[in-house]
Amino acid sequence: MLQAIDLTKRYEDGLLALDHLNLTVHAGETFCLLGANGAGKSTAINLFLDFIRPTGGQAVVDGIEVAADPIQAKQYVAYVSENVMLYGNFTARQNLDFFARLAGRDGLLRDDFYMALRRVGLQEKAFEQRVKQFSKGMRQKVGIAVAIVTDAPNVILDEPTSGLDPKSAAELMRLLDELRDEGRAIFMSTHDVFRAKEHATRVGIMKEGRLVMVRTRAELEEEDLERLYLDYMEVGTEALSA
Repeated sequence: MLQAIDLTKRYEDGLLALDHLNLTVHAGETFCLLGANGAGKSTAINLFLDFIRPTGGQAVVDGIEVAADPIQAKQYVAYVSENVMLYGNFTARQNLDFFARLAGRDGLLRDDFYMALRRVGLQEKAFEQRVKQFSKGMRQKVGIAVAIVTDAPNVILDEPTSGLDPKSAAELMRLLDELRDEGRAIFMSTHDVFRAKEHATRVGIMKEGRLVMVRTRAELEEEDLERLYLDYMEVGTEALSA
């Protein structure tokens, strides 16, 4: 479970990037966060990962406050960025082995890594290829495979479908649905309104550092999410908080 409790970040130049965010992403849930560039989505993710420190409030991972014990908290999170950070001179299998050991899972065998790579749909011939040769879609698959082999209960993704072709994006979302159904908490920032409505358990909209809307899948069934999003983008934050 991921929790933001009055989570706030003001940068040194005075920019209030995140303004008292309160949010819980439960096990077995996919929460999609929509918002324009600069809305605060990536700032929230960076705070959960301890890439930056909060100005106020708390980011909590499975009951562990991230700022207080970042090393322990990171054991319960897998992160898939827009451009997945892997070791280019390692093969796909070697990357899984490295990240599994980093997460304390050092008893896994080659077959365990191959099983995860098959599950995410990576071609068998790529298992022992260096990932610097991989396309973006292939790297995303390896990133999801890392989440599988580390058995992380929480998966955080930042714009994971950006730049993917429709087939690769659909395969990625199918994998995330499977992980959610296995009981993992999935927290994803995205610009993809249509996949958010189709796959999310809940959808949130951020604007100027504030979470201005949250709707469940049931609540969105009769809504045009794209129109709803555009309406929120046109309204000033002062009016939204009034």
